[in-house]
Amino acid sequence: MVKPTIFDATGSSSEAQTASNLTSRQTSNFEEAQETIYAYLLDIIKQWSPENVLKEFRHLFIQDDDPINSNVIRSIYEIVFANDRQEFHYTLKRSCYILVNNWVSKRKFKYIQQLLEILNDPITKRKSLSPMVDRLRGWMQAFAKSDDYQKLELYAQAKFQEHARWNSRYAPILLSTQYNDLRNPIEQREAARNRALQLRCRFKFDLAMYMARFESAGIDSQIQNPTDVGDEILRVIKLIVAKRDSYSYANMANVFSKTTQGQNYKKFKQSLKDYLLCYGESQEFSDTLKLNLWHKLDSLYETWHDQPLTDTMLLKTCNKLIDYLTTDKRKQPSPLLESLISQGNPLTVVILLLKIVLICQPARIRLEACVADLIMYHEKSPESCVWMTNFIEIFTIIFAIYADNMTISVK
Repeated sequence: MVKPTIFDATGSSSEAQTASNLTSRQTSNFEEAQETIYAYLLDIIKQWSPENVLKEFRHLFIQDDDPINSNVIRSIYEIVFANDRQEFHYTLKRSCYILVNNWVSKRKFKYIQQLLEILNDPITKRKSLSPMVDRLRGWMQAFAKSDDYQKLELYAQAKFQEHARWNSRYAPILLSTQYNDLRNPIEQREAARNRALQLRCRFKFDLAMYMARFESAGIDSQIQNPTDVGDEILRVIKLIVAKRDSYSYANMANVFSKTTQGQNYKKFKQSLKDYLLCYGESQEFSDTLKLNLWHKLDSLYETWHDQPLTDTMLLKTCNKLIDYLTTDKRKQPSPLLESLISQGNPLTVVILLLKIVLICQPARIRLEACVADLIMYHEKSPESCVWMTNFIEIFTIIFAIYADNMTISVK
């Protein structure tokens, strides 16, 4: 016999209400368990040595020995017992970044490497007498194969030593995608911001020291080029940087921003074309832009044409231009980028992107996300090597010089 459904005064079935209450209680229990774990880690990282913190982290998440705090292990088991792998993954990730954020700020990178070794410890592949421990270790194995584990590798000094270019130039761009992603835990975003700033400052210092040798014959000849481009390209870049008069890119951007205030959107887009092709570009480069970009700009947000330009319109427009000039649907190089680079001057493309960011600082978030996509594409598709490497290298150099004083905030 079918059991009759009982409805409450609001018209909802009692079964549905019960299920909703159970889900709500489960969510509340998960949050309480997570906060217990986070609070404990925040407490011990302030009071214990890094070695003891790592030992306790290992006991908690690998279960090779009894941890000191039984309340925390009960909280971990509550998540494991509920068989919620996604919640465990997030809990483990945030727990890692509570430690990483502290060690990044103190430049204790060797402990981050040791944390990575714990996460990837062979013991996680061993069977135990407890089904709960086996489940926990299985989830640890899955985490060690995830994108989140690869992101943690960006903070480890040993990883930088294996891949020198990531240390000084590429890692800050990839880290920017972490601190700009509001879905990430605050500890991850703060760690990414701090590490990116450290690496950018180091690269900028190394670049300045190397470029100074062009002015002084007596400078230490042992100073190494921190980039993958040759001295001739660096000399060209130095000539560009030397322009501090009314024709500098910063001044041009400032003048453009002032003169376009109050314009309607259609007129602003025409002014934007003139600004982007102000001077210095080859005729071939200009023709390619006019043929492949201007018609997209003309048809962009046509419903706004008669409206006064706003900050929102400016940001949306700059983000679209960045998309056209960098990646195709955030997956691979855009046809326009390939066409422009094939003309043999990636520096001109980078300057074009710089002009965009100088009139709309928030657009740098989109730009760095797109360049990060290009880096990942390049890593997976080395056949793109030469032109892609030159573009990314020149991008990091130009933005280190012009744009790295821009404010990076985490809210």
